[in-house]
Amino acid sequence: MTHKIIQPEGWAPAKGYANGMLTRDGHLYVGGQIGWNAQQQFESHDFIGQMEQALRNILDVVEAAGGRAEHITRLTWYVTDKKEYMARQAEIGASYRKVMGRHFPAMAMVVVAGLVEDDALVEIEATAVID
Repeated sequence: MTHKIIQPEGWAPAKGYANGMLTRDGHLYVGGQIGWNAQQQFESHDFIGQMEQALRNILDVVEAAGGRAEHITRLTWYVTDKKEYMARQAEIGASYRKVMGRHFPAMAMVVVAGLVEDDALVEIEATAVID
């Protein structure tokens, strides 16, 4: 097999997608992660809580592939409320550093009309390169 599916231990199975795909040359593509837990349940209906969980989910996938936060090279954020994102920058920064430390990869933020899961307020996808 050319690519390896990455699924963190104990997570509910992904349906119709992979949480991560690791190539032979160490590129890890992390599918969009939302703010639900390993059992696909939302513990928070607040933007900051969901953002922090989505980042933890990304880190779980990266670690399951043998990497660490510093291996992440790109994050693309999809948010449903630009005004809330802009108004909560200090909280976003603090929560981001709590999960990812002071590692800041290339990033993009896209405002979307909605996400597939109705309760989701943010979705974040990532790319990492694992040595």
